[in-house]
Amino acid sequence: MQLTDLGWNPHFEASFQPLAGEGARPARVAREDRGLYRLWTETGTMTGRVTGRFSGQAQCPADYPAVGDWVAAGQNPHGEAAIHAVLPRTSAFARGAAGGGNTEQVLAANVDTVFLVTGLDGDFNLRRMERYLAAAYGTGAQPVVLLNKADLCDDPEGAMEEMEGIAPGVPVHALSATEGAGLEALAPYLGIGRTVALLGSSGVGKSTLINALLGDDRLAVAAVRVSDSHGRHTTTHRELIRLPGGGLVIDTPGMRELRLWGDEDAAESAFADVAELARGCRFPDCSHASEPGCAVQQAIADGALALERYDSYLKLESELRSLARRHVRKQRQAESAFRKSDIERERKRERRSRRRLASEDGE
Repeated sequence: MQLTDLGWNPHFEASFQPLAGEGARPARVAREDRGLYRLWTETGTMTGRVTGRFSGQAQCPADYPAVGDWVAAGQNPHGEAAIHAVLPRTSAFARGAAGGGNTEQVLAANVDTVFLVTGLDGDFNLRRMERYLAAAYGTGAQPVVLLNKADLCDDPEGAMEEMEGIAPGVPVHALSATEGAGLEALAPYLGIGRTVALLGSSGVGKSTLINALLGDDRLAVAAVRVSDSHGRHTTTHRELIRLPGGGLVIDTPGMRELRLWGDEDAAESAFADVAELARGCRFPDCSHASEPGCAVQQAIADGALALERYDSYLKLESELRSLARRHVRKQRQAESAFRKSDIERERKRERRSRRRLASEDGE
């Protein structure tokens, strides 16, 4: 198995060179399960864990290997891989960890394309897709929207137009994974060594789509509830999968909640139409509420901008602004803790020095 078939490129080669002399070799993370990693190398598959030194230097969960990462791995006396370092990522799809808090969770790393999947059944929700698009912008990967279950929709062309309206410039494809219809449109994204991550809520058909691309029912699938089109989690972990044509896909568990993780620019990227309108406001600091000469409010009044989309923009912008404030507070707390520990270390050195001098005087 050639490393280039797994997505290796000059960026990773250059990043790995300083580590090559330490007896390490490059490997790609194919799966992670409670701290145990499955790695792909030129010579085959290995399993292993991060070293104690790595754990001691990691500052947060996002520093640990994620599926899709390239790592430098040696071998311990037990024949397991020992992961020494994570090579710098070219892209990372992250979210706020489920359950609250201010912790980043990396869902997929070194991805070329992100397939944002939704179903054209009762699960079709433009507001949810706005959040997925906001999360995808700024990751370094190309977002592509897949409207699955086209066979269950009376007007897939109309749904595509609606989606294109909230995702200007983003490719949108309608398909049916169960019937194998429309899959040919995905070929350009799935070339040899190219990596795609599939993201979407439970029941949108991500596992069914991967099975269709594999030509084999490898992944478990489950029916959705007819009443609300919600599905059960059939994928319980993230995994890198090789396709027959040479492409690589990362399957991810369905998400009930997508807590955004990014800066405020993500809102402007996901809502480029609102941002463009805002540039026409009379005042540069317009809040788009009641100021005179507000181009955004005028567009809403004229019907050029849907009120629901504007409300979604405000909600997402507020969420990202709040997240940015939490990041600043966390950084200040970390800096304060470092200064305190630095002062304490200096005090300990002074006490040791005084004791040593006192001991020498006593002699």
